[in-house]
Amino acid sequence: MIDWQTAIAEIKRGTDEILPEQDLIDKLKTGKTLTVKAGFDPTAPDLHLGHTVLINKLRTFQQLGHKVIFLIGDFTGLIGDPTGKNVTRKPLSREQVLENARTYQEQVFKILDPELTEIRFNSEWMDTLGADGMIKLAASQTVARMLERDDFKKRYANGQPIAIHEFLYPLVQGWDSVALKADVELGGTDQRFNLLMGRELQKDQGQAQQAIVMMPLLEGLDGEKKMSKSLNNYIGITDAPNDMFGKVMSVSDELMWRYYDLISFRPLEEIQGYRRQVADGANPRDFKILLAKEIIARFHDDHAATAAHEDFIQRFQKNAIPDEMPEFTFELGADGLGLGNLLKEAALVGSTSDAMRMVKQGAVKIDGEKVNDPRLQLTEAGEAVYQVGKRKFARITLK
Repeated sequence: MIDWQTAIAEIKRGTDEILPEQDLIDKLKTGKTLTVKAGFDPTAPDLHLGHTVLINKLRTFQQLGHKVIFLIGDFTGLIGDPTGKNVTRKPLSREQVLENARTYQEQVFKILDPELTEIRFNSEWMDTLGADGMIKLAASQTVARMLERDDFKKRYANGQPIAIHEFLYPLVQGWDSVALKADVELGGTDQRFNLLMGRELQKDQGQAQQAIVMMPLLEGLDGEKKMSKSLNNYIGITDAPNDMFGKVMSVSDELMWRYYDLISFRPLEEIQGYRRQVADGANPRDFKILLAKEIIARFHDDHAATAAHEDFIQRFQKNAIPDEMPEFTFELGADGLGLGNLLKEAALVGSTSDAMRMVKQGAVKIDGEKVNDPRLQLTEAGEAVYQVGKRKFARITLK
């Protein structure tokens, strides 16, 4: 077992907060194998890099010699996590949850060691808890306590509905920690209330309370909101290598370091060295390439990473796309945004008729791909490089 000083330093890498930190240190000092859990509700069929921030930290605990439980919330998924939501989430069917859970199991082992990972489903204990047990669990907390949650508090103050079953979510998540006798629980910063509920319920049951490791929420490609499939600002871990490469290369220079801190497995000293090189004048693009290749190699393989890099060179660098270009942000309307209007607003053409003419001439490209439809309606949020002719470029974000 690694000494506790080294262990806590590794655990704190990229961590937002540990509650209480001394509790975790005391647990590490015992030298015992700790039970570390992180729960994931299978609400969508694929994981993205935002999910991997927690999974990477589970990997750290594995490497430190602890027992890791990847908990699939097939029961909580039926409730729907209300965290950060201003409306009641639509519950999924059990069939949807189970199908999504199957894909999670396939994808998680791209990061975690399958020999050292225990996969559990919280329906194991929740299905047997029964109505009597659920009533007793609900009786352990008050409505006033639940309304301390920021999202519930705001909805209540604004007169927005809060379904009674939503109050059950933090209780069930907390009960998961009781059922697993968790020593440590990982979660995002938006899960603070739910994570602390686990400590409360463990104390009520006479168990040692878990320490909490909270991880930051990874921003999506827009650099503003957390990575989310619903916001279309994500990099999926099942994305094709070329798509992964292009998405990583599209992030801002500042956001690149955030991705290094939370996603990369490279030593901190090495990343700090990259920062110094950029400060001394090195091109940030070169380090985005390294990051893109690392991510692709993890979820595909080294050959795919090399091939994606070569494709990028063929499509972008040989077309002499400049490092510096004007940047714009436009809002998508209900029907999207016409390409002609976008090019005009970005001053890449003089008029929409000019835009249509340039498309017909094959002179308009989006991220290096030629556009063939002069009446193209853009409907998906995201960032891309728009090119007209050989010399006009703009980096445009659609929201």
